[in-house]
Amino acid sequence: MRTNRVLEKLRQNKAVLITTVTPYASPKLTEMIGLLDYDCVWIDMEHQDYSYDQVFDMALGCRATGIEPMMRIRKGDYWTYSRPFEAGATGIMVPHCRSGAEAAQIVHYSRFAPLGMRGMDGVEANADYGLAPMAEYMAHTNRETFVCVQIEDREAIDDIDAIAAVAGVDILFVGPADLSQSYGIPLQTQAPVMQAAVARVAEAAAKHGKAWGLPVGSAEAGERYYEMGARFLACGAAIIILQQGWQRIRQDFDAILQR
Repeated sequence: MRTNRVLEKLRQNKAVLITTVTPYASPKLTEMIGLLDYDCVWIDMEHQDYSYDQVFDMALGCRATGIEPMMRIRKGDYWTYSRPFEAGATGIMVPHCRSGAEAAQIVHYSRFAPLGMRGMDGVEANADYGLAPMAEYMAHTNRETFVCVQIEDREAIDDIDAIAAVAGVDILFVGPADLSQSYGIPLQTQAPVMQAAVARVAEAAAKHGKAWGLPVGSAEAGERYYEMGARFLACGAAIIILQQGWQRIRQDFDAILQR
């Protein structure tokens, strides 16, 4: 069992940089990201067809380089919250948390007692495959794994203070695209109502001692939110990086071949 790098940095009010391998199920990519000194890899089970065997291998690539695998879950029954942890996640992201009551239910499924009632099993990787004493593992897990809830509905903004107040929730993560859709202005993420919503998340996080963040397209875009208090910053995706790289190479060759 080891200290969670993401939580360690957040406890020191330092920025955490997250990136994603979407849509590729590659432990080689997660290991390379760790070698490049990112803090966390976002493994998206909500929108991708990854199996638990695949995400276990990706988490193994993270463990090899000392970074944290965060899995965005497929919301469903209670096991959809705990199973990613058992597959090696050291943090989960829960999409579409709409209320304080829902945040409390997420904690109930995701944390061991006394915070919650997550099903007990002590033979997974995070428990050193059963080598860790169960009581120590439970306490360590409550302290050194994180729960990130996504704020991507106007109902969540309306109840953001209650969501942020829930013990066991560590991070509030704004989903700008879905939130803009919820406000009836799809993809208008810079609209005044959207900026006001982000400000409300920042205020609630500060009030209740929680971290918050969102996806940012660049370091320049991230700087503004960092100054607002955001410390959990998602940047880049494997498919975008590949597309941009191949497009640039193609354009360079076209410029030569068309002379």
